[in-house]
Amino acid sequence: MGDVVSSHLDENRREMITARTRGVMKEFSDVYEQQYAVALFNSVRFEIEGGGGTQSQLLHRKDPLAGRLIFSGSLFQYLEENRKWRNRFVSVPNSYAVNLYESKTAHERGLHPKVTINCAGYKALTSMEEYIELINTSLPGIKAKMGSNPFIKCATQFPLILWHPYARHHYFCVMTEKEQKKWHAVLQDCVRHSNNGLSEDCTVQTPAFTDAVRRHRQAEGHYGTWDMMCGAPPQILANLVMETLHPDLRNVIGPRLKGKMQQRQRNWMLISDAVYRQVLSQTTARYDALVEACEAQRAPLDARLRTDMDQIITSKEHVSGKIRALVLPKAEQLLRNNVQPYISSILEALMEPTSRGFSEVREVFFREMVEISKNSLNGGGKDKLGDLMERLSMLAFHPVKMQSCYEKVEQLNLEGLQQRFDVSSPSVFISRAQILMREQMDNSVYTFEQLLHQSLEAQGENDMCKTIQRCQDRVLKKYDYDSSTVRKKFFREALLQIIIPYMLQQLSPSCSPELPRFKELIFEDFSRFLLVENIFEEVVLQSVTKDIMMAVKEAAVQRRHNLYRDSIVLTNSDPNLHLLGETPPVDWATKFGDDEREGSLGGGIEGGGSGRRRRQVVSMIQLDGLPLAYESCLEVPGVDLIPEEEAEVSEEKREDGGEDREDPEPLESPKSPDSVNEIRGLINPIVEVEPESEEKESDTTNGTEPTAGFIILEDGLQEQVTHVTTKVEDIPRKSPQDKMSPKKQEARKELEEEVAIKNAIEETEIAVQEDESDSESSPPPPPATDSDRHDDSGFQSPTNEKLEEGVAQPITNEVKLQKYLFLRRRDQGPKGKDPDQFYATLNVTQHILQHKSH
Repeated sequence: MGDVVSSHLDENRREMITARTRGVMKEFSDVYEQQYAVALFNSVRFEIEGGGGTQSQLLHRKDPLAGRLIFSGSLFQYLEENRKWRNRFVSVPNSYAVNLYESKTAHERGLHPKVTINCAGYKALTSMEEYIELINTSLPGIKAKMGSNPFIKCATQFPLILWHPYARHHYFCVMTEKEQKKWHAVLQDCVRHSNNGLSEDCTVQTPAFTDAVRRHRQAEGHYGTWDMMCGAPPQILANLVMETLHPDLRNVIGPRLKGKMQQRQRNWMLISDAVYRQVLSQTTARYDALVEACEAQRAPLDARLRTDMDQIITSKEHVSGKIRALVLPKAEQLLRNNVQPYISSILEALMEPTSRGFSEVREVFFREMVEISKNSLNGGGKDKLGDLMERLSMLAFHPVKMQSCYEKVEQLNLEGLQQRFDVSSPSVFISRAQILMREQMDNSVYTFEQLLHQSLEAQGENDMCKTIQRCQDRVLKKYDYDSSTVRKKFFREALLQIIIPYMLQQLSPSCSPELPRFKELIFEDFSRFLLVENIFEEVVLQSVTKDIMMAVKEAAVQRRHNLYRDSIVLTNSDPNLHLLGETPPVDWATKFGDDEREGSLGGGIEGGGSGRRRRQVVSMIQLDGLPLAYESCLEVPGVDLIPEEEAEVSEEKREDGGEDREDPEPLESPKSPDSVNEIRGLINPIVEVEPESEEKESDTTNGTEPTAGFIILEDGLQEQVTHVTTKVEDIPRKSPQDKMSPKKQEARKELEEEVAIKNAIEETEIAVQEDESDSESSPPPPPATDSDRHDDSGFQSPTNEKLEEGVAQPITNEVKLQKYLFLRRRDQGPKGKDPDQFYATLNVTQHILQHKSH
């Protein structure tokens, strides 16, 4: 692997990559420094003038994942070094990085992971067909057929692949489809969270960075949305460099690759990963230095802005009026002819799947409320309430439970509009909608927690169900309003992201040459804060904003997709609720949970924090019938779980019957292979025949008549059967004596038969004597009729018939054996004797009878 990379990435080529990266970063740095001053001006102006945005009705949690672990378990990873699959323990902390350890023990000891994967820019795949389709675009002219074998062979039928256009691919597999779905949901959540790497709290750095990237791509002729605008700023910059560098290297190195098709694809991915890592290391260092230099100038720029804010605003308004007079006529004509006819169709394509996703969020939240209400109605105590509330607190970050919500939005399709408005794919809007859905779910959960905690503090635990219902109704009403507000803002922003790049691309050829002459209208002291290119874009934005606002407002007036008008709820309508937002989050496990259970789950927390161990958001997967070494997801002790299959488990418990619920037995741990004898006993049952009793069963209480039948025994006799019971026989394990030679086994068998025949004769004589003594002491039975002559014993033989006819018979060993067999069958079993010895004796007796008859 190293030879392939080093042979194609020699020193000269690496210097070329460094030079290309340095050139892109130099151009970006110049644009970023300009946009940084503009973003600082907008931030200070917003701080002084204030914003008139709508206020959220739900509370917002500041750090929802503090002290949490998203997921952990084991799966199989494909190693490129030796091309083999190895079992790895995977831990996903609250940073959503995927950490792979050699074993679970290494993770518990706090050792560094062998591999850490940042999922920004990746795609989580679940089939080799999807993967082959994507890697076919990696090298021009080299395409694998859909039925051809890839360069890796999956160890199971359930693969999990992380694909990246530039970085290294990662291959995993699991044992079952259920595991695959859960791991896929977790990996998708890692990708979704990592792609959202730009913090909205940074009111200066984030706008400056996004505007600088957009300006740099527009200079290259790319005006539309960009799928690789994902991850942290250094990763986005590395993607920016690779956008032009990657095709050039592919055209140069691709034709020189040797080997079969799969081998060339594999080698090219290794080379691409090496280039990406080199570029990423350089962009990280240069971006950090750029941000440090800009932040050093922030204090003097901020002081100048606050001093001359009024003059800067006046100067900007003057220049904006001049540019508006130039641009507005052209923009209105373009808007009227090429944009307005498509606004309603774009809005409808966005509204339908997004609204379904937010409705599903409401439904999932409602179902969780129903489970909590059921607990209160069924008499569940505060321990159970604390457990349910602890699980509810992480509902928004449970990728499996939220998967149904995310899938609704993934149906968003802009087919027919992407080419017209230069939209590469709807993935940008899908990811943004899913992030907003998760935020709204967490806000709803947090608001419900605070309201319920306040009610329990004031009223106690009386009328728990009514209290929960009142809190639930309040939260759902606030969610409906906030959901409408968030969706309308999302629709406006999405429409602007689609339309503005298209209008800029159409207007720039005619308007951009005229912009430099407007720089003369700006004072030199204000030139860092007022850029004519930014003012030009603002004018274009203002020209289309009115039509977009009207389209969204019309949808709200018509109540389409449950959208509300902005005036339906007054600002700050519930001031007492927002005071609760300042209180710390409720620790339900400590306040209402079981102290002993929490103590058993306690332990040191990774990375500091509270005294308890990190609680896990997603539950483990329990596989039935698989050895521990091959279970793909192992349960982590000391972790609170959120099993999404809890409803199914409860139903199974209800079906077990009342006795199990009254006296539950502790579950036994999985037994070792030594208990295989019990399995043999289950698959080799012994049918035990019970003779019909002397009393008739006609007066049974269940109203059903007993069924009767006949079976043929080994000695050829017919016997009536009324009851059949199944008896599990414990088959002992084979001893070392069973492994002797055939001759020794035959001699041993003959000796055992002689001893068994001798013992059978002795026991027969004793049994006959006991039976005769019993018959003498008991009263004589009534005379038998023809109808029941052969039914009183359930066993019939020629010897018995002769005895009943009064014919004298000599008491021979054969008669003794027959009577012994009859008595043992009548007594229904060994009567306290050793079962193995009894049945061995019985079999020998039957063998003797058969031999005598012949």
